[in-house]
Amino acid sequence: MSSDFGDWYRGIPQLTRYWFTGSVVVPLLAKFGLLNPMYLILNFEWVVYRFQIWRPLSALLYYPIMPQTGFHYLINLYFLYNYSVRLETGVFDGRPADYAFMLIFNWLCLVIIGFIAPLMLLMDPMILSVLYVWCQLNRDTIVQFWFGTQFKAMYLPWVLVAFNMIIRGAGLSELIGIVVGHLYFFLMFKYPQDFGGRQFLSTPQILYKYFPNRRGGVSGFGMAPSSRRRDDNNGGGGGHRWGQGNALGGN
Repeated sequence: MSSDFGDWYRGIPQLTRYWFTGSVVVPLLAKFGLLNPMYLILNFEWVVYRFQIWRPLSALLYYPIMPQTGFHYLINLYFLYNYSVRLETGVFDGRPADYAFMLIFNWLCLVIIGFIAPLMLLMDPMILSVLYVWCQLNRDTIVQFWFGTQFKAMYLPWVLVAFNMIIRGAGLSELIGIVVGHLYFFLMFKYPQDFGGRQFLSTPQILYKYFPNRRGGVSGFGMAPSSRRRDDNNGGGGGHRWGQGNALGGN
């Protein structure tokens, strides 16, 4: 069993593995009293005036595990793993720096919104922002949700918002995640291709130093707009032929 778990864990793509691991370890440490949750949430004054600069990152990874929130936390882990893996091994296959940039961009946008809103926990909106990008790149893919319901992927983020409103009486953080995900998708994909606009977003070269492109990856899980098919001279992972989206179970 330990060998099977180890093989599964090592098989998780690099960036998804980092994110998933942090989202498991940090909440568990807080659950067992090894970390104080009050030092993990996002707060503008504590970050700026008390120089507690770890809070933007800890607010991304931390989620309170309690009887009334435990199920939602497990659902978060499920969506984090599934949709992050599908992006990292799909449209961003062989281009970890570009995927890292997407995660960093969405995270920074959420931190700024969190300072204004305020939004003390970033796990929910961050996962929704990643899910939204996948759904936009696979708009016509039929996905399955609970109770056997099926619909196109473009509707899944809104279904999740409605689901959380009904079950938990919440949904604002999910809406913020959709806004951030749409901002990235619009600036990176839609505006340059559909409107012929300039490319406002580009991956910083320093990320290619730490996450160099890989050749020979297996593509799939989405159709990237043609504006994303850059050649290697521009730091992209050109040469891929993006496959059609695959059906994804939501339960």
